[in-house]
Amino acid sequence: MSEAPTYEISFYFRKILVPIDGSENSLKALEFALDLAKHYGSKIVVAYAKPKGDSRGDPFERARIKIAREGLNVQYKVIEYDPSNSNTPSTLVREIIEGGYDAVVLGARGLSLTTDIPIGSTALSLVINSPVSVFIIR
Repeated sequence: MSEAPTYEISFYFRKILVPIDGSENSLKALEFALDLAKHYGSKIVVAYAKPKGDSRGDPFERARIKIAREGLNVQYKVIEYDPSNSNTPSTLVREIIEGGYDAVVLGARGLSLTTDIPIGSTALSLVINSPVSVFIIR
């Protein structure tokens, strides 16, 4: 990696959270975040929030391939929550606050079956409740 960027804007993108679920939109969001990282020296954390006991496949599998092509160092994080008293959006907001992120980049819709809506509930909830800038990628 070259010298640290001197752009003033890089201050706003020091640490970026990229929630993924394996959907195409979440992978597009990852590509956007990786581009920010290349230009501004951002640290990227790719996170998967899942209910305890959920045994779906590895959502990081396709993400790792994209990241390997870019040659960037990225942290992966699985965040488990109890679905009886929490949900994906509130878990991610808690992570944003506790993790000291400067921005969030996520896909407009995840793996939901409904294609009629342009923005999913998780993305909408993060736009409303996140204390930092949120980029919604379509």
